[in-house]
Amino acid sequence: MGRMTPVAAYDEFADAYTAENETSLMNAYYERPATLALAGDVAGRRILDAGCGSGPLFAALRERGAVVTGFDQSAAMVEHARRRLGADADLRVADLADPLPFADDAFDDVVASLVLHYLRDWEPTLAEFRRVLKTGGRLIASVNHPFMNNLIHRRTGPRPDYFESYTWTDEFELHGQTARMTFWHKPLHAMTDAFTAAGFRISVISEPHPMPEARELFPDDFHLLDTFPSFLFFALEAG
Repeated sequence: MGRMTPVAAYDEFADAYTAENETSLMNAYYERPATLALAGDVAGRRILDAGCGSGPLFAALRERGAVVTGFDQSAAMVEHARRRLGADADLRVADLADPLPFADDAFDDVVASLVLHYLRDWEPTLAEFRRVLKTGGRLIASVNHPFMNNLIHRRTGPRPDYFESYTWTDEFELHGQTARMTFWHKPLHAMTDAFTAAGFRISVISEPHPMPEARELFPDDFHLLDTFPSFLFFALEAG
């Protein structure tokens, strides 16, 4: 199998990814709790879940009192989200790289959970996030940690230049199904430069630990994640 676009890949393994995301160490005990912690008290806030997948983060934000709208490029993932969230959930199929189908100043927060690293050029997407956010609104984003990218490559082949942007493809198992996804690496300074150029002020850069209860649930994998970050988290304010 060659490289696949995110929409083709997620359409192909939507069922397996949805099942994995529910209970996995990386999602259920690491990325999602960290994103929700950065979001804090969201009661009454209008939130855009950009790249919502099958909707677990949408559901968690809604349970905390937020008014949530979600979109994803993969129609198969949006269908999973509809089954989870109900027919009345505000869900759409839309491409993160295209102009967003929302009005200016429509949201208090945008949550972009593990999606920006699929894009070569962040500028148009960040400009759209800024447009749909109210002034003072927040962008909460998580991405592959650039240091982890280099650690992976050091184990599997020649180490690339950290300071360059480049694509890399990861292969992993999801409930017995092999998935291949291609990501864009960016050094940390390129990420922060893109955020500030788009009109965001960086409030928090976070490298959290997994949830402590994951130690007993995932004894073989917990230690690495607890001592070396896989994801990098940002909380940003729209100026």
